Amino acid sequence: MAEERSELEERIIIKDQHTKEIDLVNRDPKHINEDVVKVDFEDVIAEPVGTYSFDGVWKTSYTTFTVSKYWCYRLLSALLGIPLAVVWGFLFALISFCHIWAVVPCIKSYLIEIQCVSRIYSLCIHTFCDPLFEALSKICSNVRVTLQKEI
Repeated sequence: MAEERSELEERIIIKDQHTKEIDLVNRDPKHINEDVVKVDFEDVIAEPVGTYSFDGVWKTSYTTFTVSKYWCYRLLSALLGIPLAVVWGFLFALISFCHIWAVVPCIKSYLIEIQCVSRIYSLCIHTFCDPLFEALSKICSNVRVTLQKEI
């Protein structure tokens, strides 16, 4: 009974991952594009004090910039959004596939193989170098250094 329940919960969780509701208001919940593409009229065009254009030109420029940016983005996203989503989905699927089926197994294999080499290396160091350094430390332990100030 408990196994059937856990299988049902797993199916629900798997289904929820692919059919979850998306937020149409907050489309950047993790703020990945906070500083990158947030460009307003004031960030691009600015008139310093003493060199002002006509107020009508300034207002029209502002409106033109804002509306053209808005509609150009909408048009580009309508034309290229879905094809690029397919490309990015394919690319990240390919990266995930390579990582899961090639990179991680290679790293695990390397770590298993290098563990044997590590043990042999450690054994050699402890066998040959430890006695040498212990002997050198005993030789140098009797060295005394004194400082005298000459006048």
